[in-house]
Amino acid sequence: MAKFELKLPKMGESVAEATITNWLKKVGETIAADEAVLEIATDKVDSEVPSEVSGTLTEILFQVNDVVKVGQTIAIIETEGGSVEAPKAAEVAAPVVAAVEKTVEVAKEVVAPADFSGSDKFFSPLVKNIAKEEGVSIAELEAISGSGKDGRVTKEDLLNYIKNKGNQPTQAVQPQVSTPVAQPTVVATQPSSQAVPVSVNGGDEIVEMDRMRKLISGYMVASVQTSAHVQSFIEVDVTNIVKWRDKVKTAFEKREGEKLTFTPIFMEAVAKALKDFPGMNISVDGDFIIKRKNINLGMAAALPNGNLIVPVIKNADQLNLVGMAKAVNDLGNRAKAGKLKPDDTQGGTYTVTNVGTFGSVFGTPIINQPQVGILALGAIRKVPAVIETPEGDFIGIRQKMFLSHSYDHRVVDGALGGSFVKRVADYLEAWDINREI
Repeated sequence: MAKFELKLPKMGESVAEATITNWLKKVGETIAADEAVLEIATDKVDSEVPSEVSGTLTEILFQVNDVVKVGQTIAIIETEGGSVEAPKAAEVAAPVVAAVEKTVEVAKEVVAPADFSGSDKFFSPLVKNIAKEEGVSIAELEAISGSGKDGRVTKEDLLNYIKNKGNQPTQAVQPQVSTPVAQPTVVATQPSSQAVPVSVNGGDEIVEMDRMRKLISGYMVASVQTSAHVQSFIEVDVTNIVKWRDKVKTAFEKREGEKLTFTPIFMEAVAKALKDFPGMNISVDGDFIIKRKNINLGMAAALPNGNLIVPVIKNADQLNLVGMAKAVNDLGNRAKAGKLKPDDTQGGTYTVTNVGTFGSVFGTPIINQPQVGILALGAIRKVPAVIETPEGDFIGIRQKMFLSHSYDHRVVDGALGGSFVKRVADYLEAWDINREI
C-alpha cells in the first residue's frame, strides 16, 4: 500500500487560494481516478478537484470553509501497489504568494493578526491580507513609510518592512491611504466605523449575501476606490448589422449548429479597436503600467441566481466571426450551467457588458480590475434619424444603439478613451451588408 497526497491544483495564473465548500467523499470511501473528491470556490468561480489516482480516502486535512493555498496537501489517498510519486509541488499561482512565502523565512517577530475594521484608514485588500498573514499589527501597518503616490503604502513597502523587521526601526508617518493593487482578494466589504445605521421594521426580512455576492460587493467597492472612473458615450447606427444578421442567421445556425447573436459582432469590433489602440489593452500595478501582449476579452454574463460572472475569450483578435460566435455561446452556456473552470475567468485584458439585454439604453459600468476600461452595449432601438444623401437630407427610421465606455483616468485620458470607442463605432457602422460568413 502507498499513500498519495492530494494537493490543491493550480487553477489559473492569478488564483492563489480556494475555499473548500463541500467534501464529496468521506474517509474510508473508495475513489476512482479522475473522480471528484471535493468542491472548492475561488474568488471567481466554483469547481471540483478530482483525484489523480484510484484508492481509498484515509485522511481529510481541511474542513468545509477552510481556505487552502495552491499546492497544499488537502487529503491523503491510500493506493494499492508500489509507491506513488506525488506530483511536484504546484507552481505558485501568483507572485504575491511567492513573495509572502519568502518573507516568512526572514520574519523575526510574530504579532497576533490585527483587526483592521477598527482603523479609520483604508488599506488595499492585498496589503491587509499580507499583513494578517505575517502577523503585522495595525499600529505597525499605520507606521510604515509608503513609497506610493502621496506617501501611500504599497505591497512592496509592506514586504520590505516584513523582511527587515527587527533589523531596523520603522519610520512613523502621518496616516495615509494605501494604493489599491491588481487582483484584490477581498471577500467582503469591510464595514466602515462611521457607517450609517440601517433601520429595520417589523415586516422587513434580513437575508445574508451569498458568497459570490459578497465577492462582487468587495470587488466593486475596491474598483471604485482604485480607479478614477470617467465615461464617454457615442451613438452608433447599426442598421446594416441588423439587416445582415436577419439575412444570414438561419443559414448560419443550420451550418454551424450555433445561434448568431449580436454579441460576437460587437466583440469582433472591440478586438479590432484594441489592436488599433493598444493603450486600452493595459493593466495598472501601483505606479507601473503593464502592456498586455494578448487581447483577452471579458464577457460579463448574468447568472440565473442574479449574480454576475465574467468569462474570458482568450486571444479574441485571432478569431474569425464563426470562432467568436462559438466562443461566446460556449462561455455563456457554461456560465449559466455553472460549469465554468477557474481558468475561464482569468487573464482578461478588457471587458464588454451588454446592458441592452435588459432594455437599458446606456450605462456607466464599473471597471473590472486591474483592467483600465469596460464597454457597455446599449439596447438597439428604431429611431428617426437624419439621413444624408447626394440629393439632400431626409428623415428615416434607423436601428441605433449607444456605446458607453468607462475608463481609468489615472492612465487613460479623454483623447484615448474617446478615440477608442469612436473606432469601435466606425467598425460597426462600416459593416458590409454583403459580407460572407
